[in-house]
Amino acid sequence: MKNTVLVVEDEHDIRELLEYNLTRDGFAVRAVESGEQALAAVTRTPPDLILLDLMLPGIDGLHVCRKLKADGTTANIPILMLTAKGEESDIVSGLELGADDYITKPFSPKVVVARARAVLRRRAEAVHGEDEVLTFDKLTVHPGRHEVYVAEQQIELTSSEFRILHYMARRPGWVFSRYQLVDAVHGEKHAVSDRSVDVMIVGLRRKLGDCGHCIETVRGVGYRFRA
Repeated sequence: MKNTVLVVEDEHDIRELLEYNLTRDGFAVRAVESGEQALAAVTRTPPDLILLDLMLPGIDGLHVCRKLKADGTTANIPILMLTAKGEESDIVSGLELGADDYITKPFSPKVVVARARAVLRRRAEAVHGEDEVLTFDKLTVHPGRHEVYVAEQQIELTSSEFRILHYMARRPGWVFSRYQLVDAVHGEKHAVSDRSVDVMIVGLRRKLGDCGHCIETVRGVGYRFRA
């Protein structure tokens, strides 16, 4: 089945150029010319990828990105930003809102196609990784069954404890701040104090018993999972 791409671009020539090259490379393409049309199109039929110009009439691209990422039904649709500005502040703003990548104008159509395929590939790998069973010596994390075992003995964790453990165990050695752990478990709008995260980690370590040492404190930064 073809991947569907929604092109959001107000300049007619650029829109046609993107449509032509993406279609030729095997994508199913829909195109609109404003932010309002983009939001309506995504609501009707969510695409696999959005190519989103930031400089749009009416609702601009950053606003569109913000709305889509704030909606649980569209938050996981990858967004590849197109910008003529090339200004660092716009790129950073888009990435912070949840966009997956960016391309500055003028661009090569071949580069756009390659970036589109790369974004879709990364997203597919990430989704697959979310269901992968993780095994570290005595510790096993089974996301599909939402179960954790230590030395083949099932450990009862709360939903938040499980999500924190799974989030860190998928990236052994990476250091995560308390804010990153809160975002991973509750979402970025959830207000949780640093102390609450620390208490959750203490409880998780205690329940993991002999494997509790896998969760290390990185002083002044946060925590990491050490396989």
